[in-house]
Amino acid sequence: MQRRRVLTALLTSAALLLAGCAGGDNTPAGSPPSASAGPAYPVSVGDLTLAQRPERIVSLSPTATEMLFAIGAGPQVTAVDDQSTFPAGAPRTDLSGFKPNAEAIARKNPDLVVLSDDLNKIVDQLRTLKIPVFLTPSARDLDQTYGEIEQLGTLTGHPAEATALTGRMRADIDRIAASVPKRTKPMTYYYELDPTLYTVTSKTFVGSLLGRLGLKSVADAADPDGSKGGYPQLSPEALVKANPELILLADTKCCKQSPATVKARTGWSSITAVTSGKVIALDDDIASRWGPRVVDLLRSVADGMS
Repeated sequence: MQRRRVLTALLTSAALLLAGCAGGDNTPAGSPPSASAGPAYPVSVGDLTLAQRPERIVSLSPTATEMLFAIGAGPQVTAVDDQSTFPAGAPRTDLSGFKPNAEAIARKNPDLVVLSDDLNKIVDQLRTLKIPVFLTPSARDLDQTYGEIEQLGTLTGHPAEATALTGRMRADIDRIAASVPKRTKPMTYYYELDPTLYTVTSKTFVGSLLGRLGLKSVADAADPDGSKGGYPQLSPEALVKANPELILLADTKCCKQSPATVKARTGWSSITAVTSGKVIALDDDIASRWGPRVVDLLRSVADGMS
């Protein structure tokens, strides 16, 4: 199922996953400052060297698309994949990041392709065609997110904008975390990836993010050694017994889940999160990406905790 693949790409590959850094409108991460002079080319990140600033970028990663636009590189992006839904003005095409086709990508005449996964050995195929490729894999933690943003800033000629963006993200996340009342013990949560009860542990990217709010996943015991990648499937009985204080729904768009559908599930009406009205409907797209809008995800959760 494509939804599962999107979640897997974030969360094991990850999910999660998942408005700009300072708000929930359609301006990515606030309006980036005016373009800086940028670095002198050539520039290198890892084993990729670009002789000049890329002006025909193809992004086959929704998260990378958000990052590129948030640092002011949007005008350089000429094509994005079919899952890149934000920002609204991104040049969406029928290109797929899950089933990448080298010939179709090459027809866009890119001078840089950004991917989150090397599926079907697409990196080697593109390099054979002399097309520069940069991978931005799903982040393990916020530091990796910040690193990817700044690497894209270097490659696209927007290092100052990228640094400013990560600075705003850090400050916003610190403020959100500080706004949550301190508790003597962590508040427990269940984070729903889909109605079959796949979820996340505290050791995932989403789990580390929610940990900033003093939250602990009820799924930790279901994957104590990490053999399930941090994304176990719970049984209804185990979930009800765990009795989370907070339920976070990352399947509101794909699977039409809501506080009402959760309450209607057999046995769930007695769960503390349901009885206390702490079932939070999240935006699937924001919840499944690790880019600038993780700030909005964290803010939504913090608001729902109060």
